[in-house]
Amino acid sequence: MDKDIDIIIYGATGFTGQLCVKYFKSLGTTLKWAIAGRNQEKLKKVAEENLATIEILIADSDDEVALDYLTSRAKVILSTAGPFHRYGSKLVASCVKNNTHYVDITGENFWVKDLIDSHHEEATMKGIRIIPSCGFDSIPSDLGTFYAAKSLGKSIRRIESFHSYQGGASGGTLETMFSMGDLDLGDDLTNPFLLNPEDSYSNEQKKLSSDRVGISKKPEIKAWSGPFIMAAANTRVVRRTEALLALRQESYGTNFTYQEHAFHRSWFSAFKSLILTGISVLVLMSPLKKLVKPFLPKPGEGPSEAVQENGWFDCKFIVETDDGLKSVFTMHGKGDPGYKVTSKLVSECALCLIEDADSLPGGSHYGGVLTSASGLGEPLISRLIKAGISFESTLS
Repeated sequence: MDKDIDIIIYGATGFTGQLCVKYFKSLGTTLKWAIAGRNQEKLKKVAEENLATIEILIADSDDEVALDYLTSRAKVILSTAGPFHRYGSKLVASCVKNNTHYVDITGENFWVKDLIDSHHEEATMKGIRIIPSCGFDSIPSDLGTFYAAKSLGKSIRRIESFHSYQGGASGGTLETMFSMGDLDLGDDLTNPFLLNPEDSYSNEQKKLSSDRVGISKKPEIKAWSGPFIMAAANTRVVRRTEALLALRQESYGTNFTYQEHAFHRSWFSAFKSLILTGISVLVLMSPLKKLVKPFLPKPGEGPSEAVQENGWFDCKFIVETDDGLKSVFTMHGKGDPGYKVTSKLVSECALCLIEDADSLPGGSHYGGVLTSASGLGEPLISRLIKAGISFESTLS
């Protein structure tokens, strides 16, 4: 079957999925796009509410025949249907089978590791780009690091990122976090190089890549660092990017290391964050979550329009080159990061795979289970700048 649809948004009735539909509609793109999910009435309502005359396709996440129909027609699948370890595996397998590129918004690294084990080799051979983690998890970390390293054009010893943001919580994301606490993930949660190919890091890099980051003063950015609850997801993606780039002889640096923190204006703010992060982890990983969960947003629920509009994110990067020089880079965007920004990011990733196909990194035959930086790189940065995401440096 010839592929007659450029992009299918799968999971379009979820909170983030609806925002993706809204974003696509706002662009007025001439590409052919469609929406898919398991409930025709809900999908029809989403299309009507957005005044979108688009095709509606039905496919349950366990229905391999229906999924194959989607992926046999689509050039790109954009999925927002999480938790991805529950609803994403057969969809990705179908994409690889039917030569369809794929992007999503997962932060579930243990699931991405399964994708690498199951599909990286075949996707590489076929030139299919499977790119998870294209939302706030983990594009600011991954693409911000890529931008900083490539801007300097020098061998990089170390990058540390510092994140601040304002936004709301979605029931879908909370459901993912709670469901992870029920799984026996063993070392998958604590391995800093979980997504790396074998033998792609040294003992020195391992020593400098711990998830345990304390409170410390950072004069380069006039701030204090503290633990960032998303760091365990984002850092693995950045390290995979570096390893994949190294395979293309485009390494950031021979012994490059990366760590991630929250940004705080004062020591007291950082200390409060340390306590709250500890409490959050305790709740998620203990029976206490059953007491807390009923009071939090349910799947399909998310922040109000006002919260979405008034939100923002800001990521600062302290970059140290092998010759000891330090510089600061910033990536910033307006809008609630978890939802308004995430829908923009993943939508632009999908569009990049179609509209920038001839200029994607690695060449037209490059593929595998990739990252936003290794699989989309500079063409995606250019798209995001046009879409209102800023990339800045202190370089003169």
